[in-house]
Amino acid sequence: MFYHRKELIGQVKVDRPDPRFGQLLLEQFGGATGELTAGLQYWVQSFHVEDAGIRDMLQDIALEEFSHLEMVGMLIEQHTRTLDQADAYASPLFRVRGVGPHFVDSQGVAWTAAYINEGANVVRDLRADIAAEAGARQTYEALVKAAPDEGSRKALTHLLTREVSHTAMFMQALHKLGKLTDPIFGNIMPDETVDIYFDLSKNGMDERGPWNREPKFRYDAEPKPRGGMPAPPVNPDEEKLRLKADKLAAG
Repeated sequence: MFYHRKELIGQVKVDRPDPRFGQLLLEQFGGATGELTAGLQYWVQSFHVEDAGIRDMLQDIALEEFSHLEMVGMLIEQHTRTLDQADAYASPLFRVRGVGPHFVDSQGVAWTAAYINEGANVVRDLRADIAAEAGARQTYEALVKAAPDEGSRKALTHLLTREVSHTAMFMQALHKLGKLTDPIFGNIMPDETVDIYFDLSKNGMDERGPWNREPKFRYDAEPKPRGGMPAPPVNPDEEKLRLKADKLAAG
C-alpha cells in the first residue's frame, strides 16, 4: 500500500529562479544517477532479500529516494514556473518540452530502466548501491557548486548529505553479512589465482601497497601466459570440404 502525503521531506525554496540551472537539475530527476533510478533500484532489490532487516532498510531508503525525487521535481518547477515565457525558454530543452520536470537528463536523453543495477544477490546489490550513492553524491556536489541561489544550495546539500547516510547504512548491512571487506560471495569458490597480483603495468617504478602485498596477495612481478595458444579458427566451408575428403578417402 502507498499513500502520498502532500508535504516535502525536506525544504525547497528557490530564491533566484534560473531555467538553465533547472535544466542541470534534470540530471537528478531523469538521469542515470538520479532519484528515480535509486528509488526503483532499491525497491526491486528488496524483493530478492531474505534478511527481514535488510529488506526493510532497502524499502525505507527506496521510499526516501522517491521523496527526494519530489524535492528535485519541485526545485525544477520553482526554477521555471515563475518566469515569463521568454525567460523560461532561455533553456532550449524547456522550450521544446515545456517548463517543469521531465524524465530526461540534463542533455534531454530519456530515462531508461537500463540505469537500474540489480542482480538478485544481496551482497552484489549492496555493493552496487554504494557505487550508486557515490555517483549521486558526485552529481549533487557539482550541482551545489553551480547553484545560483542559497535556497537551492541548501536543498541540494541536504540531498547530498542523505547520499552519505545511505552509503553508511549499506556498509553496515554488508558488515552484518560479514561481507564489508570480504570480496568472495556466492556458491562457486574461486580458483588458485584468487590471491595473485599481476604486475602488468611497467613504467620503471612498480608501486606496492596493501592491494599487492603479502600476506593478502602473492606478487607476480613477471607474469607469464598460462593458457597456451588459442586453437586456430575454423572456416565452416573448409570443414565441410575436409569431412567430404575424409569420407571419400575412407570409402
